[in-house]
Amino acid sequence: MSEIEALLGQVVPAVGAAVSAYGVAVLTRAEDEAAGATVRLGQRLLDRLRGRSPEPEAIDAAVTELAETDGHADAVAALRLRIRQALTASPELLAELTEMLPAAPVEAGGAGGVAVGGSVTGIVSTGPGATNIVNRGSR
Repeated sequence: MSEIEALLGQVVPAVGAAVSAYGVAVLTRAEDEAAGATVRLGQRLLDRLRGRSPEPEAIDAAVTELAETDGHADAVAALRLRIRQALTASPELLAELTEMLPAAPVEAGGAGGVAVGGSVTGIVSTGPGATNIVNRGSR
């Protein structure tokens, strides 16, 4: 999965939540203390997108359409496309939005899978017949 795809998977739902909560007013609304964490994140992301996008009016139009269609899947897809275009046009914007998002959860896949969210300095072994041998040289 590309960096842009991963970022879109986090940005679009947050911006969509802000649009659902405030409609078109999300384009001008100041941050509201009563708004949920996702809505506030969506507002901040949208503000950064609009401020740094080469075509903020395209993002505004997509947000307006999403608000007017009450979250219709096609309108979400149009917003996603506009955000993708902005991120593709600006590697700096991509980096800024990545910094604004919480770390993605780490998931392991398959039986015996191991997920590491940082670094491992010891042994990781899985399975019923796993054997660990540490060779520290001759003594």
